Amino acid sequence: MKTGTEHEYSLNGPGFVPLPESDRILAEVSGRWDGEIPLGRSIICKELQKTVLEFAPDHPSVRLSELESSIHNGIAEFYRRFQDRYTLLGLGMHPTLSLDQTRVWDHDEGEYYDAYDRLFSIRQHGWLNIQALQVNLEYQSWAELVEMHNTLRCLIPFLIAVSAASPFVEGNTPGPVDNRLLYYRENQAQVPAICNGIVPEPIGSVGEYRERLSGIYAELEARDAAVLCEEWVASPGVIVRFSRPCVEIKVPDEQECVRSDIAFCAFVRALLRSRHLTLEDDRNALLEMTEKAIHTGTSGLRDELENLYKHAEKSATREERRYLPLIRRRIDKGSLGQILIERFRDTGDLQGIMQDLAVCLRENQPYEEQQKG
Repeated sequence: MKTGTEHEYSLNGPGFVPLPESDRILAEVSGRWDGEIPLGRSIICKELQKTVLEFAPDHPSVRLSELESSIHNGIAEFYRRFQDRYTLLGLGMHPTLSLDQTRVWDHDEGEYYDAYDRLFSIRQHGWLNIQALQVNLEYQSWAELVEMHNTLRCLIPFLIAVSAASPFVEGNTPGPVDNRLLYYRENQAQVPAICNGIVPEPIGSVGEYRERLSGIYAELEARDAAVLCEEWVASPGVIVRFSRPCVEIKVPDEQECVRSDIAFCAFVRALLRSRHLTLEDDRNALLEMTEKAIHTGTSGLRDELENLYKHAEKSATREERRYLPLIRRRIDKGSLGQILIERFRDTGDLQGIMQDLAVCLRENQPYEEQQKG
C-alpha cells in the first residue's frame, strides 16, 4: 500500500522557547515562502502557526523504511544548516507554549486564515498549539476507499490510544494524555459537521461522502466562508482526499522520532490487511472508547489492543514486523504521553524531558531506547 506521511515539529530556541520563525527558515532554504520546498530528501512547508514546520517525504512509497529514511534525512539536513539556531521537538503539543509566543502565518493564503479566524477564533490551543502525524493511504478503487474509510473509523480509539503524546499544556499536566485532541475536536464547534466528534459515520458509497462534504460547504457558504469549501476542510479523524487519491488519518499525535511515527504506520497498514478483524462499529460506543483513549491512553483499552496486535502480527509484511515491537511496548507500558506523565510526576523536570525528546528526534531513537542508553 503506497503511503505518505506529514510530520509537524516545533521550532525552539534555547530553553525550548518556541520561535515563530518558520518563514525565516523557508526563505533561507529557498528564497521563497510558498509551496513545498526540498530539504535533503524531504519536503518542508509552512503550517498555520509559525512555530511549527512540516516535514514530508519527497514522494509516497510502499516501503516504510524509505519514508523513514527520507524524513530523517531532512531532519539531519535541517540541523546541518540550523543547528546553532533551532532545536526541533515532536509531541502532539508543545509542552510549554503560551499563545502569546506564537504567530499566525502572515504571508500567502491569508484569505483562508482570515475566514477561519472570523468563524472560529483561531488564537487558541486547538489551532496554534497542535502537532499531528498525518498518514495518507492510497486507494486503488472507490470500493477500496469505502472499505478503508469504514475500517479506519472503527480503529480510531485504538489509534489514539497508542499515539497519545500531548500530556503537557503550558507547562502543566491537566490529566489527559492526549490534550491535542481535546482542543482539536472543539476548535470548529460552531460548525459541528466539520469535525463531527472525531469519529465519522460510516459511508456506503463515494457519493455519500461527497454529500457530506456538500452539507459542510452549504453551512460555510451560509456563513460567508465559501473560500473554505475545499475537501481539506473536513476534520474528523479519517477523511477522504480526492485530489491525491488517499484516505487520510488525522488522529495521531506527532511522536518523539520518525521511527515511532513509522511504527504507527506499520500497525495501521497491517490491520487494514487483516481479513479477520471484528470491530465495534456503533458510533456511540466508538465515541465512548475515544474518550477513554484521550484520557488514559492504552491503559483503558489494553485487552482490545492486545487482540488487534495479534491480528497485525499475522498480516504484517516482513518490513512491517520490524517496526511493530515498538507498538507492542506502548500497548504494554503505555503510550508516550503516559510514560512522560509518569516521569514528570517523579522528577518535575520538564526541561530535562524536552531535552531528551529533542535528542530522540535528532537521532531517530524511540524514547524508551534513548532512556536505556
